[in-house]
Amino acid sequence: MATVQTGTAGQTARATDPAAAALAAAQALVPEIRDRAREAERLRTMPPDLADRVEAAGLFALLLPRSLGGLELDPATVIRITEELSYADGSAGWTVLIGTNTAFFAWLEPDVARELLAGHPYGASTCVLAPTGSAVPDGAGGYTVSGRWAFNTGVRHARFSQVAAVMRDESGAPLRDGGGAPEWRLACFPTDRAQPLDTWDSAGLRGTGSHDLLLDGLRVPAERLVNLLRDEPRHDGPLWRFPLFAILNVTLVGFPLGVARRALDDFVELARTKTRGLERLRVAEDRHVQVQLATAEGELQAARAFAFDVIGQLWDTACSGDPLSLDQRARLSLATQHAVRAAVAAVDGIFRLAGAGVVYADQSIQRCFRDLHTLDTHTFVSADSMTRYAKHLLGLTQPPQLL
Repeated sequence: MATVQTGTAGQTARATDPAAAALAAAQALVPEIRDRAREAERLRTMPPDLADRVEAAGLFALLLPRSLGGLELDPATVIRITEELSYADGSAGWTVLIGTNTAFFAWLEPDVARELLAGHPYGASTCVLAPTGSAVPDGAGGYTVSGRWAFNTGVRHARFSQVAAVMRDESGAPLRDGGGAPEWRLACFPTDRAQPLDTWDSAGLRGTGSHDLLLDGLRVPAERLVNLLRDEPRHDGPLWRFPLFAILNVTLVGFPLGVARRALDDFVELARTKTRGLERLRVAEDRHVQVQLATAEGELQAARAFAFDVIGQLWDTACSGDPLSLDQRARLSLATQHAVRAAVAAVDGIFRLAGAGVVYADQSIQRCFRDLHTLDTHTFVSADSMTRYAKHLLGLTQPPQLL
């Protein structure tokens, strides 16, 4: 995995460069995260003391505006950090990438966001964009939010939560946007105002604590409900020229790259010593294994290079003060989808070659396999998401905010 510069010059860089410091902090936590991966699976969440250290290191605040106390790092650094943590343990990488969704506090009025953060700018947030709840006016300038939301990653340690709710009038009828679809907004509140339900017992990403969250008539001030698709961030700077779906791609793309890299590296170590068959030939000497491994390596490295190439181009545009074009946003979506496809294919290929020993719970290759296939069920990497770049290329109509 990538490393930062070492020695006196490297220490100086980390002292003066927030990006280098954050990357170094993540790398310092990697050995413990790796060693405690099975503990996280047993607990079905990141161990509480480890979550405290991740928070203290600022890793949940990678995309929170600096003016709100966050790090507001560049996308390439965020991807590298996500890679590092996901390489150590997929569940930890996923927990951190979801926890960084305090990025969406940038859409709140700054004073409202500061009040919500309440002195904890490094705190994690859950975030669910599926509008499985409702917000009804309470008659006093706020809304009553009720519903149940699945997949609230890190809810046991998250200080904040964000859930999408359909906006309704006083009679309970849904409000409609300009296109006639139900209007929804993201409601932001301290997690301790909600009720977590112990539901997370999954095949993969078992250590993420992605339990359901229940709200039964929680009053949320109107200023803490935001429309991420229609509204603009309340901050200036290159990061805030990335619209919602571009930020989501930035947070996600490093995860499959890191998990698949771990699986391939561990397979190489296994293949060098493992023997099978009556001839007791090493797995590494199998020509089919060599072809499969080379293919997986090529696809994964190509996907990573593509992702960083696109991110570099978009960041240059944003730093020049220009908005990202639809073509750039479509390419970023494609890069994320390709990273997931390449990672799943790579791990599928070597999993079949690793032998029966990988079925045991302590085997990282098996955990990588389960984690990637759990990701592969996520709506963000669904078939519909995969079509977005093609639709753009073909000139077919689609909502531009989905890119």
